[in-house]
Amino acid sequence: MHRVCISSTGLYNPPEVITNAELVASFNQFADLENAAHATEIAAGTRTAVPYSSVEFIEKASGIQRRYVVEKSGVLDPTRMRPRLRIRPDSEVSLMAEMSIAAARDALARAGKQASDVDGVICAAANMQRAYPALAVEIQTALGIEGFGFDMNVACSSATFGIEMAVNAVKCGTARAVLVVNPEITSPHLAWKDRDCHFIFGDVCTAILIERLDHAPAGAFEVLGTKLQTTFSNNIRNNAGYMWRSEDRNPEDRDMLFYQEGRKVFKEVCPMAFEHISSHLGKHGFAATDVRRFWLHQANLAMNQLISRKLLGRDATLDEAPVILNEFANTASAGSIIAFHRHNDDIQTGDVGVICSFGAGYSIGSAVLRRL
Repeated sequence: MHRVCISSTGLYNPPEVITNAELVASFNQFADLENAAHATEIAAGTRTAVPYSSVEFIEKASGIQRRYVVEKSGVLDPTRMRPRLRIRPDSEVSLMAEMSIAAARDALARAGKQASDVDGVICAAANMQRAYPALAVEIQTALGIEGFGFDMNVACSSATFGIEMAVNAVKCGTARAVLVVNPEITSPHLAWKDRDCHFIFGDVCTAILIERLDHAPAGAFEVLGTKLQTTFSNNIRNNAGYMWRSEDRNPEDRDMLFYQEGRKVFKEVCPMAFEHISSHLGKHGFAATDVRRFWLHQANLAMNQLISRKLLGRDATLDEAPVILNEFANTASAGSIIAFHRHNDDIQTGDVGVICSFGAGYSIGSAVLRRL
């Protein structure tokens, strides 16, 4: 069995940014249009008026200040409220693959590696743009990687679950190195017309190079262990899929986009994440106070603050539990990887860190790392 490490990570940001102020202005225009169109029903009490959003509401509820998106004009059009994406012919590289290729090349360059050093690609993301052929195979072929590729989806825990799959492949010798890519194009599945969630998500792509320790560059992070956990819940859900047309569903139905019971999620996931991280650290002989940095899932600032407070017995500093949520918003599986990517250069040899993500499922995945 081989020792395994994370050699590098890569990041791709889409070219456009939507600030909270822009988003609120668009949403409130939409609210005015909807309320005017249904003024009679609203006056009769048979329909509820669409309430205004505000920058203060968004930042208090989430800690989010802005987000990257692949296309903003359609999102900010109050008569449309979704991105305008062109149809690409089958002969052209797909949008998710394009983002993944950029992030993967960034990760390879940072590790000083070539495509010939890699044996597999795992495309692990919460939002796949098609059923088949697998995005991972398209990415693998475009990068010139020989070997295998496959897709996997465990919602916001997809990246950490992908890390375990890659670690196991390298550990047992079926691959020298595996790229885990996380192209999260969340904007098409976000309900931009829903005040309670219209601000949550952003688009991005991350990549993680996992390889044998004896092949890794100096300063890599050894993966001491990974842990996965799932339990079924309907509190975060999206019912879109290929069966909708056979069910004679309206594609505009609210449940065909992301929806959640936010208060229930907060109440149930926080203790689960705390127990998961604590027990995982304990299996490796560590306490939370031994951890130099926690790279947590970036869904909600208050959620992360509560989890880190339960772990440490006090409020964590931004140095101990960095936040990228304010810049990127919730980027599904990529959030904890962005936090790691942006905030690991100062970790010293021998220091221990934890990557942890949690989301729909419920699903929780973690990796305990040590700097070499």
